[in-house]
Amino acid sequence: MSEDSKKKVENVIIVGGGPAGYTAALYTARANLEPLVFEGFQWGGQLQNTTDVENYPGYPEGIMGPEMMNQFRAQAERFGTRFVTDDVDRVELSSDGGVHKVFLGDEEHRAKSVILAMGAEPKRLGVPGEMELAGRGVSTCGVCDGAFFKGHRVLVIGGGDSAMEDSVFISKFADELTIVNRRDEFRASKIMYDRALAVDNIDTLTPFTPLEFLPGEDGKLAKVKLRHSETGEESEIEATGAFVAIGHVPRSEVVKDQVDVDEDGYIKVEPGSTRTNLPGVFAVGDVVDHTYRQAVTAAGTGCMGALDAERYLRDSPPPVEAHWFPGGEPAEIAPTA
Repeated sequence: MSEDSKKKVENVIIVGGGPAGYTAALYTARANLEPLVFEGFQWGGQLQNTTDVENYPGYPEGIMGPEMMNQFRAQAERFGTRFVTDDVDRVELSSDGGVHKVFLGDEEHRAKSVILAMGAEPKRLGVPGEMELAGRGVSTCGVCDGAFFKGHRVLVIGGGDSAMEDSVFISKFADELTIVNRRDEFRASKIMYDRALAVDNIDTLTPFTPLEFLPGEDGKLAKVKLRHSETGEESEIEATGAFVAIGHVPRSEVVKDQVDVDEDGYIKVEPGSTRTNLPGVFAVGDVVDHTYRQAVTAAGTGCMGALDAERYLRDSPPPVEAHWFPGGEPAEIAPTA
């Protein structure tokens, strides 16, 4: 690492490259904060694995997920955002408003503020055909993709509130919908379970565990192989849509021992803001949001995080060590009035 890179302290470093991270980059770049974004090796977040996006405002004809993320990225880059297409190895967040450090291997990057936008990942079953048929009948987002299954025979796999919510939404479009759960009992709250089962075209199938998603001649989902959880008997059920709704995992592992997180690993922020428990550290997008998890809500919090960071930098004079001086030595800083 060069001497200059050791001395330089960024105004803001953004960790993550989905809708939240790119929106935060756009706003901080337009505020002349020259953001540095560590967008990750698999940049673009979950939308990189999404086909048609029809529920994001401004795209009346819909748009492919990867194309949308390219546009988000290009817009942020237009205003001077710098990108590093790699995953952060570790961070050292200051607890007292000092300089925060972000590491790629042994390469150290320093910043006065950090916006955490690492997102979340849907939990997977890890069975054959799940990834191969993603976007061709298999999905992890009922709100995103449910409308594509009008008139279809659909399975929703899971037993919690997320599975019930997805089922109620998708049932508006599907002809038949079956909730498949590996146990006879459901983890969902009684009110959510009752609401789902009150819908005429929703039923349940228990206790069964999916073993494989099988394609038809057209390469799209046609059947799902199941195994009875108690007897081990295997069977196949026809379905042209399958939604895996077994929860999400926030990608907070790199900071969860430094910022406050809830029992599921989602980063806690002050209500009505993106501020974490550490000064100068903000969190946005799905690494915070375990309720909505939509591109448009992630982008909205990305905007909030950028504005919060801008105000923090404006109103909180950084300590001496946060300044970069070409000569290498910090100068005296006059006390603020």
